Formats: sequence, structure tokens, C-alpha cells
Amino acid sequence: MFHKAIILSLGVLALTGCDAQKKVKTDTKTPVKISQTDMTNPTQSQNEIIYFNEGENKFLEKYKMNVTFKGISEDSRCPEGVNCIWAGVAVAQVEVMGIATRPMILNLASMDFPAKNYHQSAGFNGLQFTLQEVTPYPKSEGTKALAGKYKIGITIGKAEAPSSTTK
Repeated sequence: MFHKAIILSLGVLALTGCDAQKKVKTDTKTPVKISQTDMTNPTQSQNEIIYFNEGENKFLEKYKMNVTFKGISEDSRCPEGVNCIWAGVAVAQVEVMGIATRPMILNLASMDFPAKNYHQSAGFNGLQFTLQEVTPYPKSEGTKALAGKYKIGITIGKAEAPSSTTK
């Protein structure tokens, strides 16, 4: 009898998680308006989204650095029209290089999940790079068809100073 109660409880929790995922999923389908200036003007204000096509390289004069969207190393996001237990994550590889620094690859995830080492933001040269969006969203056919077609939006801002806490 005790085993049946546990199994029933796990079933209810799984269904509750699916319902929560559907709510999150519908929020990601909100259309995003991309103006032509967002796509062509790399010198934007601090919190504006800068868009990159897969493989695209831009020199950002404002930050005196070169930024390249190398590609998506992982896309485990739940495809449209499929019920999943976990919403999944997309990890973009962004290469950054200042005029006096060596290049560095930042792995920016579509959501923070420190237990799996997924971070939406990463620091470089006193700046913080944050992944804001990854498109297109996977379909039920899988993510292999999306190779080379990805587009990301990142924001760049001043890196926050690490907080010092003592115990």
C-alpha cells in the first residue's frame, strides 16, 4: 500500500511539472521584434541586445573587442509540441577577444542551472556577457536541422564586483 502511495505522488508531481513547463513554453513563443538597427549597429547602449547569426563576427568599437558567435554546443530544449520533464537548455559558444587580450570562449546557457554548470552570464575583461535569447526553437524533428541557422541575442554590461562574505 505504501508503494502505491509513493508511485501516485510521483505521478502527480510529474504531471504538475509538465503543466508548469507548458506555461513557461508559451512565454518563450512571444514574438520578438528585431529592428534593422539591432542587426547592423554593434555599438549600442549598455543594456540593448546585440544579435549574432551563427558564425558571425563583430568588432564592437564601444568595448574595443571582437565577438564571434561560434555556434551552439548543446540544445536540449524541449521541442515544440512535445511534453518533456525538463524544459532543457541551449548553450552558445561565444568567443571574445579584447585588443590586448587573447581570445576566450564563453559558454552561455539559455538559463542558469549551477548544478549542471549552466550559466546565463560570464565575465571577461571587466564586462559581463549575458545570453538573452536563442532562436529558432527546436521542432519535433530534432536539432540537427537547425545547425548553422541559430541566432543569439546577448547583452554586455559592466561586471558586478564579487561580494565578499565572511563567516
